[in-house]
Amino acid sequence: MKKMFLSAVFAAAALTANAQQKVEQLDSIMIDTKVNIPRKNSGKVVTTIDEETILRNQGKSVAQLINEVSGIEINGSRSNDGQNLGYYVRGGRNRQVLIVIDGVPVNDPSQISNDYDLRLVPTETIERIEIMKGASSVLYGANAGTAVISITTLPASKEKISAVITSSVGTNRSAEDDDLGTDYRLEEFNNAIAVSGTLGKWFYNANFSNRYVDGLSAVAAPKDENGEVVEAFEADAFNQFEGRVNLGYNFSENVKMSQFFSFGKLKSDFDNFNYTDAANRNITDQLRTGGQFIWKYKKGVYVFNDNFTWIEREIESDFPVKYDTKSYHLDNYLTYEFTDSFTALLGLGHNNSSFTSFSVPFGETAFVKDLEDSVAEFTMFDPYVNLTYISEKGFQATAGARLNIHSEYGSHLVYNVNPSYNFGFGKNNLKVLASYSTAYITPSLFQLNDPLYGNLELQPEENTTIEGGLEFTTESNIRLSALYFTRDEKNFVDFVTIDPDNFISQYQNIDEQFTASGVEVEVAAPIAKRFMFTGNYTNTQADEKFALRIPEHKANASISYNVADKNFITVNYQFTGERTDSFFNNETFETEEVTLQSFGTLNLTASKQLLPNMKVFINVSNILNEEYEEIYRFQTLGRNVRVGFNLKF
Repeated sequence: MKKMFLSAVFAAAALTANAQQKVEQLDSIMIDTKVNIPRKNSGKVVTTIDEETILRNQGKSVAQLINEVSGIEINGSRSNDGQNLGYYVRGGRNRQVLIVIDGVPVNDPSQISNDYDLRLVPTETIERIEIMKGASSVLYGANAGTAVISITTLPASKEKISAVITSSVGTNRSAEDDDLGTDYRLEEFNNAIAVSGTLGKWFYNANFSNRYVDGLSAVAAPKDENGEVVEAFEADAFNQFEGRVNLGYNFSENVKMSQFFSFGKLKSDFDNFNYTDAANRNITDQLRTGGQFIWKYKKGVYVFNDNFTWIEREIESDFPVKYDTKSYHLDNYLTYEFTDSFTALLGLGHNNSSFTSFSVPFGETAFVKDLEDSVAEFTMFDPYVNLTYISEKGFQATAGARLNIHSEYGSHLVYNVNPSYNFGFGKNNLKVLASYSTAYITPSLFQLNDPLYGNLELQPEENTTIEGGLEFTTESNIRLSALYFTRDEKNFVDFVTIDPDNFISQYQNIDEQFTASGVEVEVAAPIAKRFMFTGNYTNTQADEKFALRIPEHKANASISYNVADKNFITVNYQFTGERTDSFFNNETFETEEVTLQSFGTLNLTASKQLLPNMKVFINVSNILNEEYEEIYRFQTLGRNVRVGFNLKF
């Protein structure tokens, strides 16, 4: 019966879609050019998760929201909340995805991939998320190889004082909890409050949020030959909170400045990687501060954004380690409109990253410093230029270049060309687009400086992406897009065994070149007056070396029904195809590959405007209680229920 139902869903959809994530048809867009241009003049297919969509998905993490976008697989987003996240975009890995918050890139210098943990960003503080796929280093710098995920936090209210309170509770069960007879206990708690306003020329925004989840083990409990659970493992809790204050001043209608300060803490329990229960814990403390200055003049705008991040991370396990990291980013640029058709952008990016690491030597109990931040440090300066041309006859193009000047490996040039053309059919429009873009991925501080495996001779990895596609939009707000991409990767930094007899290994650039390609299809179409269908399908042909945990086929389908003004019901289905994974066999002492079976989850979300200032919502995820694996032998979420409210004053 379940198979028949799923077949009916796919037959009706024809294209798969993402219910909880909304692909907006914005009047203007900036992420792909940093210039405010009409969406139809953009040479990219950009996905926006707007504030309304986020409100409809209260209680979901940022990773869960992004995981519903075409071309993206956030591995670990359906598992225990403490599970490390894998950002798999277009056959790539974490180090090729750049996270940007309020216009500034963020990273964690102590991570091997130099990536930033999305679990540190609470959903309740976000106004919108914009996602642009493809090589984007010209505008955004290092690590923008497969995608840029740009997060914009909530703005200040125009009222003198305004407050928003959001709260939800829910269950946190695995699919096998039904077999064990486990009750539906409340084990997920989300609470957030935001206060903001505008007093004359001053504006302010302060918020605090907390997410606590328990009840689910990181590693799946062992089973016998009949599939029965032999031993129930202890639950691994997750606790995260963040506070943020932003204060700004409007000097005039065209000039404003703001400064923010935020603090946060994350505690997540996890088990051993040999699939045994353990009392391990990751404790991460974060402090961030930075600001923004915007000056709009007659022919353009000047923007200055900066961000300083301090992260202290401690791993409590049989092999305890501790890291103290510092990272400063700035991005400032100015635009000038020479004519109505031609705009130039000139910018300068900068990043300084460093970290100190500590470990406990064998047989001892106290931490010992094993790497100084004066050694594990690099600095980058990145001048860049980008040109935008929009003709009245339908042709538009952007082109740009960026020079990365790195303190460790010298300089590296990247560039992009992105033409597109609009064909008008009455009030309908067909856009043909193409792009050729390059990106660089800097070796991480760990890869450069680790006492055992580091290599100061490393050069940056290089990515080249070629895209071609179509986007068709109609007067009735139907949008259909299809995009083909191919991505080449060279100068890959790999972990190479130099002397197997003496167990000597080192990070090195290797000569092999790797290729990934695929197709991404998206559709959004209103059906009748109150129904909306949205969808996407992704086919990814990842290189064999990087194919672990990446599905060849992934799809989403959803139908939303607006019951009345501000009241809706949405049903969505997500399909994830077969993937390969690897594990270390403790009996043969060899790494083996295993196939993870395809799976699908059916979800329902409903929201009702109960009072003029109060909205209530309910979410039922994995309604059919599908059993599946994201990571071999690690636990995943079964059927769960979440209810909550959003209250505005």
